[in-house]
Amino acid sequence: MAVATLKTAFALPIHEVVLQERNLASGDDLHRILIVEDSATMRSLLASSLEGLEIPVKIVEAESGFEALRFLPRDQFDLVVTDINMPDINGLELVSFIRNNEKYAEIPLVIVSTEGSDRDRDKGLRLGADAYLVKPFDPEMLRQVVTDLLAGHHEER
Repeated sequence: MAVATLKTAFALPIHEVVLQERNLASGDDLHRILIVEDSATMRSLLASSLEGLEIPVKIVEAESGFEALRFLPRDQFDLVVTDINMPDINGLELVSFIRNNEKYAEIPLVIVSTEGSDRDRDKGLRLGADAYLVKPFDPEMLRQVVTDLLAGHHEER
């Protein structure tokens, strides 16, 4: 069932996708971060937390995993931050898709979720997330995790 959903994600016309970017610096040295979260309030909180980074970032916000699949081919993202519980394509399905697609497999992934059990955390990490934070999250911890992952990602390039 998820496969059919993934295929239809690419069939929608571009004008049906709402893209919100926060350009916090200019130039090619921007670190591009995709935030995938269905709650507008939480998306805003995540974006605001990442605006506090000491490195230049471009933040793109997606309202669902489905929308994230539309954004992935439109930009070269350096990191994805995703929730788990979302309609259509959930965060775990998104993590699995990214890890199993050679074009995106090297993108660092951070899950930020209300699902805080060891089992949920282990599942997210087993699927390929690089970090797992539980809501409510500490913005400074998120910034540190993102900074560390971006530093490692750019060293590999």
